[in-house]
Amino acid sequence: MTARPDGGGPASDAAGRVLARATAGAVRALGGYAGGVYLRSGTEGLLRMAAVTGLPGALFRPWWRIQVNRPYPVAEAFRSGQAVHLPDGESTVRRFPQLMAGLPFPFGSLYEPVGCGEQRFGVLLVVRPATPGVPVGAADRARMREAAGDLGRELAGLTAAGDPVCWEDDPLCVPWPVAGGGGAEAAERLSLGVLSVDRQGVIGFANAAAGTLAGLPAGRLPGRVLWEALPWLGHPAYEDHFRGAFLSGEPVRFDARRAADADPAALSVVLYPGPSGVTVTLEGAGRPVYPAGEAAGPGGGPGEPADRASALYRPVALAIALTEAMTARQVSAVVTEELLPAFGGRQLAIYLLDERHLHLAWETGFPQGFLDRFDGVSLDVRLPGVETLTSGRPLFFESMQHLASAYPGIPLDADVGARAFLPLIASGRPVGSCILGFDAPRGFSREERTVLTALAGLIAQALARAQRYDSEAALARGLQAALLPHRLPATGRVATVGRYLPGSAGMDVGGDWYDVIETAPGRLALVIGDVQGHGVAAAATMGQLRSAVRAFALGGNTPEQVVRGTNRLLIDLDPGQFASCCYVLLDPATGRALAARAGHPQPLLRRADGRAEVLDLTGGVVLGVDPGAAYPQTELLLEPGGVLALYTDGLVEVPGADIDEGVERLRAALAAARPAPLTETADRLVAVAGGQADRPDDIALLLASRTGTADTG
Repeated sequence: MTARPDGGGPASDAAGRVLARATAGAVRALGGYAGGVYLRSGTEGLLRMAAVTGLPGALFRPWWRIQVNRPYPVAEAFRSGQAVHLPDGESTVRRFPQLMAGLPFPFGSLYEPVGCGEQRFGVLLVVRPATPGVPVGAADRARMREAAGDLGRELAGLTAAGDPVCWEDDPLCVPWPVAGGGGAEAAERLSLGVLSVDRQGVIGFANAAAGTLAGLPAGRLPGRVLWEALPWLGHPAYEDHFRGAFLSGEPVRFDARRAADADPAALSVVLYPGPSGVTVTLEGAGRPVYPAGEAAGPGGGPGEPADRASALYRPVALAIALTEAMTARQVSAVVTEELLPAFGGRQLAIYLLDERHLHLAWETGFPQGFLDRFDGVSLDVRLPGVETLTSGRPLFFESMQHLASAYPGIPLDADVGARAFLPLIASGRPVGSCILGFDAPRGFSREERTVLTALAGLIAQALARAQRYDSEAALARGLQAALLPHRLPATGRVATVGRYLPGSAGMDVGGDWYDVIETAPGRLALVIGDVQGHGVAAAATMGQLRSAVRAFALGGNTPEQVVRGTNRLLIDLDPGQFASCCYVLLDPATGRALAARAGHPQPLLRRADGRAEVLDLTGGVVLGVDPGAAYPQTELLLEPGGVLALYTDGLVEVPGADIDEGVERLRAALAAARPAPLTETADRLVAVAGGQADRPDDIALLLASRTGTADTG
């Protein structure tokens, strides 16, 4: 189902009708007020929200994509094939604290896997009022199963008709029925601004007072999405209030400011949610407020329950995200994505301490080149980024004038704005400093200062961990590099080229290896292997196997004997790992070769005329599983001008695609490559895989080409 939600042919129309009918029907049957469907995507391990009803889609953009290995109810239902029922907030926070960290509101939710037979398509979900202490009843469980079953059968029908279930686009927003009713004349008599918003966020009615307070004619508001008509209400600082109203069904109150250059008087906003939408009231608060982004006014405590919930869950959300960040760059990216929107910031800079100097590690939002002058400053320079670290105290400046007064002569990147300088200290050890920048002057309440200081500690811990991880990974990669051959033997008849690329996802090294061994009498052994797993243990096992293969090869053994002996050795070592391997013993003079394969991808052979084929070598099971495994030998011929390609699966595996497709792409690339020089061929074969942004596995490639004439004697 590669259909687009905006139409685009009969297949997409059919898909849209199926999803819309299933989503709306399930919500009605379960007494809910919102729901949706997640479907598998073309990216392996990724679910995408395909349909949503009762919730403004854009407001829930962070949940449009869910990885199936993440601790969320949608992912668990898909992974396990079992329904997930969460009657209230308590059950949700107990089982899925990560979900409640991002959506800390009281609501009930049900998740049912969608499939048909052996096919699993996605997950159907329904959001409804919380029922504290009352579990989901048997009748509702049955209704949910029935709705998911009906959807699964319809999706299976589409698949059978040639429309495979695979969602690659933004979610389809299914309209929610809007209840009719009067009351417009009564609303027009009020000085209070009143807007009626449906569950998709579209304004259905606005009285004259709403237009006056919003600064727009009331007649221009109906029919438009609330946050597009009144963009100041779409500020990230207010998003949680709206999410809370749409999800929990409870009234939410907060103060808002119309624009940075508007009158500083606040508008008091109240959201009254109901089954068919939300009534929004606007009223002049009559008191000045700072720009959106702080949890409370300067010096005061959080006012409304929603304010307190937001202030509480932000550190939790950031902490959860930081646990998955492994490098300093990933930590900085998480801080940018989580911290800046939470406080309405626009600029971020992170400096790391090294040899009593602060070095710029990350920046966003500052004028290009502005921070270069502060890169590498020593700890004896009087700058706020330095003094916050040496003193251990955060520094807050409500305007650029305050900053300039405290540090005369300091270069400024703007005339207006506010700055927060936070010390990054982990377990008493200085790590660096963090700068948050804001586009307009603003106050920092006691609660904000406390939260920001606590978050700085979390960031420092994550950065310290990332630095240790970087050091350990560099050591492990050095170990792996030392285990791979630095130079391949040169012969007059056979040219060999090897390539190795570490995986781009994560920090762990892998167990891929290749080798070329000169054996007696006058033979050349070509070896490639892949130890299961990643990390130092896999690299260490790889080193042991490479040494074992070398020892068996130099002992004059046949390929079958080499692989069989290596298998028994791996079982005796019992490292808890297994490995694949392909061993080819080549006679450079004649091109005749014997090959043995242990669970490894089939080699490729490019003939002198440019034709390339996937060889069919009889093989045995992977090494380290069966002590009695047999590894039969297969004969092959490498003609003059021919190229033999041995590789590991990282070169041909692409998430969401069949490995045979990757092998065929590699075969076609080998056929299209020039036969010489061999180094260019190797570079061409690894270029595509090496350029992938998220390539989880390592890559090893070994090419061998006969350059001499055949010996017919």
